[in-house]
Amino acid sequence: MKKKFIDKVDFGQFIAMFPELELPVTLTDESHIQFSITNDPLTQPQIQEFIHSIEQSDFDEYTEFIPCLRIPKTYSFHGIVYWRAGLMDYEYTLATFTKEGQLIDKKVIAGTKIHEGKLVRSVTTIDDDWIMYIVIGSTDIEEKGTNAENSRSLNMELLPTGEIITL
Repeated sequence: MKKKFIDKVDFGQFIAMFPELELPVTLTDESHIQFSITNDPLTQPQIQEFIHSIEQSDFDEYTEFIPCLRIPKTYSFHGIVYWRAGLMDYEYTLATFTKEGQLIDKKVIAGTKIHEGKLVRSVTTIDDDWIMYIVIGSTDIEEKGTNAENSRSLNMELLPTGEIITL
């Protein structure tokens, strides 16, 4: 009986799927459209090896992952942003890895989802100093328009170690 050999998924090829973009970059609820047009899709083995292993939320065969960008000038680690689309749950995640492919940290930095009867949207700008300026707004599903009183902002920073902290 022949043994079936499974090819090891190459971390370098996975990282190469994420183009380095010049910062600042703003991620909105429509940015993924341009990323899906310009970036090649991740392979199923890449998703299984490097994305599913770090995702902590539910996903199924209909969940979509799109490579967005790689943070430039991360000399001691890799920082990537991917978009995850589930049922009424769309998120941009910043994930950092060692050069060998071990996860350092990951945080959702923007997205759109339904939470407790509200539509919650967040937009982020990643500045050239690796600070993320995030604006989060929520609207009751029955309401039309956004109420500024339901908006807030927060800042995160990507440290030279690959750790992502809230400021």
